[in-house]
Amino acid sequence: MVTLSTRPHQPQPSPNNTNIAEPLVEAHGFSWRHASRSSPAFADIDLEIQRGEKILLAGKSGAGKSTLLLALAGILGPEAAEEDGDASGVLQVRGTVGMVLQDPDSQVIATRVGDDVAFGCENLGIPREEIWPRVERALKMVGLDVPLNHPTANLSGGQKQRLALAGVIAMGAELIILDEPTANLDPIGVKEVVRAVDTIISETNATLIVVEHRPQHWLPLIERVLYLDHSGLREISAEELPGLPQLSPARPVAADAPALLETRDLKTRFGPPRNVKLPQAASTVITGVNGSGKTTLALTMAGLLKARGGELITHQDLARGLAKTPYHWRSQDLAQRIGMVFQDPEHQFLARTVEEELHIGPRVMGMAEDEAEARVEELLQRLKLTHLRKANPFSLSGGEKRRLSVATALVCAPALLILDEPTFGQDPETLGEMVHLLRELTDEGITICSVTHDDAFIEALGDHHIEVTAA
Repeated sequence: MVTLSTRPHQPQPSPNNTNIAEPLVEAHGFSWRHASRSSPAFADIDLEIQRGEKILLAGKSGAGKSTLLLALAGILGPEAAEEDGDASGVLQVRGTVGMVLQDPDSQVIATRVGDDVAFGCENLGIPREEIWPRVERALKMVGLDVPLNHPTANLSGGQKQRLALAGVIAMGAELIILDEPTANLDPIGVKEVVRAVDTIISETNATLIVVEHRPQHWLPLIERVLYLDHSGLREISAEELPGLPQLSPARPVAADAPALLETRDLKTRFGPPRNVKLPQAASTVITGVNGSGKTTLALTMAGLLKARGGELITHQDLARGLAKTPYHWRSQDLAQRIGMVFQDPEHQFLARTVEEELHIGPRVMGMAEDEAEARVEELLQRLKLTHLRKANPFSLSGGEKRRLSVATALVCAPALLILDEPTFGQDPETLGEMVHLLRELTDEGITICSVTHDDAFIEALGDHHIEVTAA
């Protein structure tokens, strides 16, 4: 059985009045198995967290970290177990919980920024006159400098992460759970969010649990490190955390290198006209602050958004006889030439299992069955998804979803692969494997373009660097 205990919002107790004898979180022999899996996401978890503790939860991609966080947040209660999987053991959480999910899009509730931040406060019954000062303070703390009536649909992925964190801060949660909250943020944004969390937990004595695969910015706040793997949950020291593998440096390209795709005064939905090029058979990285238009530029070059002006010029090796720009190509022609990995991997999943997902592209393209099967098997192995071939794509961890989305883009062997935040959700080991795979693709003549904030990725695959500005 699963016992989940929460209490309604009450004024935050001062540290002097907090009953530290009673843990905020207790788990005994707690296990969870998704309905589509034969093995549990994690098993026999024993856990005790005192009020005010600051904890880093670490582990490889797919270890069950996000599932455990959802359980702590009350999202994997008994009702979820009946519909989606099996739970056993005891889990108790005593207090109000606020969680920032891996996918910030899934937490956007309202159409306006202010209303979205206020949503949690309203559900907790906080007096109206207290809500809006909380909203404004929370937005300021996370560095989301937009009007309260700013449309949430116009926020970038990184801005949506800040929005979700602002909602948690405004509601005054006693347990703050953050699932890779800075993965899609620019370097300045990372520092702002860590600073904001540090301030709020210092002021309220809230308990913090954070998952980050590259947690160097969080370690000064952290008191305990818990590591989750197939053997269970154990406490380790920060020094025991896995480090990044040794990666070969980027290979700078000559200024006059031929471009597979080039823009001239290209006007997109956001930002000024862009003049950029993607050198052929090389890896380009696009960087810039959140909200500067990086994703919009990538989607326009991928032929998924219509340009609002300027030129998009394709090399003959990419166009292969097609005269128009990628936006006007037929879907089949586009898929044969350009692969796109979205910032949110779930946006490109269509099938019931991982294996079926990878067969969609080859089937649409008319690829020979034996060739398609060999290609699918190769990608399953290279991206460590073989053991998940029968799993539902939506039940994967964030890192596994990202690797599957890369595989679906690669299965049709495009000449150009564009990736939006490819290292999101990747532990050091799978990050290294992703970098090696992309480098092998450039060696094979495929052109790579990645939107990223990841310094290690940039150092390894920044053959050509495009810095995008908002104006």
